[in-house]
This record gives sequence, C-alpha cells and structure tokens, in this order.
Amino acid sequence: MSEKRYFRQQNPFIVPTTDGKLIEEHIGLASTGTGQYSVAHMVAPPQWSEPHQRPEFDEVTIVVRGRKRFEIDGEVVELGAGESLLIKAGARVRYSNPFDQECEYWSVCVPAFSPATVNREEA
Repeated sequence: MSEKRYFRQQNPFIVPTTDGKLIEEHIGLASTGTGQYSVAHMVAPPQWSEPHQRPEFDEVTIVVRGRKRFEIDGEVVELGAGESLLIKAGARVRYSNPFDQECEYWSVCVPAFSPATVNREEA
C-alpha cells in the first residue's frame, strides 16, 4: 500500500500564550513538522497587541470576524471580516486588536512560522 497523499488535521497544536490569544496551528513546524508553510486559526481578544517584529517569512492574514490593525513599516492598515492582507518578509510589523470585539482570523506563513524567525522586538 502506498503512502497517503493527504493529512487530515483533527487536533491542531494549541500554542501556549499568556495574553489571552487563541492560536491553533493546523499545519506547520509545531503541529506537523512542516517547514514550507504554516496555517493557523487565531482569535485575538479585545485590546490585544504584541510587540513589533520583522519576520523572515511572508504572512497572509484572512479576517473572519471582527477587525484587526496592522502597523507595517510605519503605515496603519485595518482589516474587517472578509478582507485579506499579504505582508512580505522583512517588513517591520505590529499586530493588534484595539477594538471592543474579538477578532477571528487565519494566518498562512511561507515558509512556516517559527519563533526563531519572527524577530520580535523587546517591549
């Protein structure tokens, strides 16, 4: 019998956080050992933010509900439900949800997200 050419994720890796954000990695380094790309489902609570970073990967964000703010190389972009955004590797970016409702979104990183290549700045 040949090897399956698909993988069904039934138990995504839940990334431990201390800021109330839910991160479920469906495909990627932590969940499946996949380094080429990662796919994660996230829910950011109201008033959430993280420090600036300069990732070494491209990241696509697709907002499902709520709104999300991006500070990209000094420019502010806000997305609402049904909108998407590509941020290219090397951009200085800060993600936040300064709004009163949680924000649900999906993130695809190429290559896969890694704590070693996200390059977060000290707060």
